[in-house]
Amino acid sequence: MPKRALIDQRPWLLASVAAAIAFYFLRDNPIGGLYLILLKGAGVGLLAVYAFYRTKGLDGALIVLVLSLASAADMALEIDFTIGGGLFLASHLVALGLYLRNRRESTSASQKLLALALAISAPAISWLLSGDPMIALYAVSLGAMAAAAWMSRFPRYRVGIGAVLFVVSDWLIFSAMGPLDLAPLPEILIWPLYYAGMLMIATGVVQTLRGEQPAK
Repeated sequence: MPKRALIDQRPWLLASVAAAIAFYFLRDNPIGGLYLILLKGAGVGLLAVYAFYRTKGLDGALIVLVLSLASAADMALEIDFTIGGGLFLASHLVALGLYLRNRRESTSASQKLLALALAISAPAISWLLSGDPMIALYAVSLGAMAAAAWMSRFPRYRVGIGAVLFVVSDWLIFSAMGPLDLAPLPEILIWPLYYAGMLMIATGVVQTLRGEQPAK
């Protein structure tokens, strides 16, 4: 990212990180209420603002929509798990479309096998952890999104790993629904893994698209 662009857009990223950290440490605050819901949504919501100002065209609009839906899902989960899950499903499907539009021209056999492993393991492990077939059905979109991210032309060590972190954070959520007790890991790790994954996805996609825009 050019130095001037970094200076101009750093406030959105810094504000996003600050909101995410603040939510992590204030989430058990007894005051609670609407301000915590908004603070939670601001973490990824500000990444959507960052993407909005830094990208153009259809791919730019898609990453903004992915992040906006995820932000809405973060807030909705505090009210209704099903609504939040539905919004995340929509976010995964939009992300899947973005990544399929941006497939990598050539991939090794090992990378294809890893993508296949993500697509299969996401719903399989989600079902084993939760014991809920509806969770496994949701996780089909999760696995497809992660596999497509890994096979996309976006940087694997940012976007691909970011998608994997998202999958792992969801697995920790689902573990609390089934017989496997992983406490205290879910309480400690779900939010950091999820937010780190979204931050990596957002910056990886945005900087790739930004590099293709004509210089002003």
